[in-house]
Amino acid sequence: MAEEPFFKKTLKIGFVVILYWFISIAMVFLNKQLFKSKQLKLDAPIFTTIFQCFVAVVLCHFVSFLSRLRKNSKFPSLRFDQKVSREVLPVSICFVLMITFNNLCLRELGVAFFNMGRSLATLFNVALSYFVLKRTTPPLALLCCLVIIAGYLLGVSTEGSLVDLSYSGVWYGIVSSLFVSLNAILTSRVLPAVDQNLWRLGYYNNLNSCILMLPVLLMSGDITALRNYPGIFSGYLWFVMVTVGVFGFMTGFISTWQIQVTTPLTYNISGTAKACAQTILAVVYYQMPKTALWWLSNMMVLGGSFFYAVVRRSIMKPNHDEKRVLRTLG
Repeated sequence: MAEEPFFKKTLKIGFVVILYWFISIAMVFLNKQLFKSKQLKLDAPIFTTIFQCFVAVVLCHFVSFLSRLRKNSKFPSLRFDQKVSREVLPVSICFVLMITFNNLCLRELGVAFFNMGRSLATLFNVALSYFVLKRTTPPLALLCCLVIIAGYLLGVSTEGSLVDLSYSGVWYGIVSSLFVSLNAILTSRVLPAVDQNLWRLGYYNNLNSCILMLPVLLMSGDITALRNYPGIFSGYLWFVMVTVGVFGFMTGFISTWQIQVTTPLTYNISGTAKACAQTILAVVYYQMPKTALWWLSNMMVLGGSFFYAVVRRSIMKPNHDEKRVLRTLG
């Protein structure tokens, strides 16, 4: 097979990165629009989460149907298997908690501070890797974690001095970060049940989530909030709801595509840069004056996360190359 021309490859990478940035940032702003805007202000985060999962399930079936019409499609055929659904259930429970606390965090915190509120995922990765997987972390990576902790504490303190900071939102962010890390570990353990296919895992995750969250929905105040919501039949409300669901589905696809056309390290760098761009956009869009200390705290968190990814990559690459050589010799 002829190698793809460099210029064409560069254009493809640029397109994928820009698309990932656009969809990911737009999804955060649209979710915030749902929860806090004057036009919508829908105080029903559990219902919103269930609806987004439902849209993802419908889109999975739709794309699966289209893939059957095409030859050589990489999207798997989706047939519900109760045994697989049970095996995926631990990940689904973690997934439900992750996206629920993520939406609760976004509802309580501003978009500009949202990334800071969820920035402890790296620390939980280190802790869970040690206690669950029995893997140690090199000193340089631990130093990056200390920078993240210092930046996080400075950021919370500075944000609290500038605005009426919702500390419940801060706790939601911490819990969300924990389940982001736990989700990654559990995902690696259940992938064999779905033939190592991330699309199939996403399908079962979203389907299980719709069912798991129904009792939570009934026990929450979301049903009352929906019953009393004056714009429940508003076309704009349901347009935003469906759009966020579609963007959530596309985020998974674009993330996988970006890793495929670049590298995991480039994906992490892109995510860090996207978080920085999202913070700047939020500050400008919502016209929020910030101090130098606030910006410093954000740069510490983003910089610590970036260099942590670089350090982990530098450690993983020699091990990967060594295994590849051994396989070749074998």
